[in-house]
Amino acid sequence: MSAPVFRRILLKLSGEALIGTQGFGIDPAMAARIAGEVDEVRKLGVQIGIVVGGGNFIRGVAASESGIDRVVADQMGMLATVINGLALQDALEKLGCHTRVTTAIEIREVAEPFIRRRSVRHLEKGRVVIFAAGTGSPYFSTDTAAALRAIEIKADVILKATKVDGVYDADPQKVSEAKMFSRINYLDVLSRGLKVMDTTAISMCMDNSVQIIIFNLNVPGNLKRVVLGEKIGSLVSR
Repeated sequence: MSAPVFRRILLKLSGEALIGTQGFGIDPAMAARIAGEVDEVRKLGVQIGIVVGGGNFIRGVAASESGIDRVVADQMGMLATVINGLALQDALEKLGCHTRVTTAIEIREVAEPFIRRRSVRHLEKGRVVIFAAGTGSPYFSTDTAAALRAIEIKADVILKATKVDGVYDADPQKVSEAKMFSRINYLDVLSRGLKVMDTTAISMCMDNSVQIIIFNLNVPGNLKRVVLGEKIGSLVSR
C-alpha cells in the first residue's frame, strides 16, 4: 500500500452529504458509510479534522430570505452543524474511532469549546476532531469556517467532498459538455465565479497557500484515493 501524501487534512462535508436517501435530516446509513471512509484514512496515520455544514436542516441565507432575521437564521444554522457533528461522532465511535466535537459557540454539556492548541493536541493523539458551529459568527459560511480551521491547525490540504467529480466550467448536471479542470488556480476560480467555495474561503486559502482538492464523495473509496495521492478530482492551488 502506498503511503499517504498528507500528514494532516481538513475534510469539508456539506450537511446534504448526510441526507442519503431520506431527503432531509440524517440518514444513519450514510453517516456510517462516511465514518467508515474517514476511519480507513485515520488508520493510515493521517490526522483528520472535519468541518460539517448544516444544510440538511437549515441554511442561514435561505432562512433569512423567508423572513427570519439573518443573524438568528445563521445561529440556527450553527446549531444544525452541531447536530451533524454529533451524528458523525456517534458513527465514528461505533467503529472504535476516538473523536472530539468542538464548537465555536459554547455548549459545554454537548461538546468542548474550540481551543486551537487543544484541538491540535487531539489530532496529534490520533483523534478525529469535528469542528462544529462554523466560525461562531453570523454572515460566514461553513466553507469559510473550513478555510479558517485548516489555517489554524496547519492542515496540509482542504478536501472538499461534493456530489460531482471536481470543478467544472459549468454545472455538469445541466450542461452535458461542461469541462472539468484537473487543476486550477485561486484567481481563476474567483474571476470565473466558479462554485468551489465562497469567495471569502478561496481568498483565505490563496493568502495562506492552502491547497483545496474537490472530489466526489459518492464514489466509495475516493477519500482514501485522494489521501494516497491518486489524481482524483480537481486541485485548486497557486
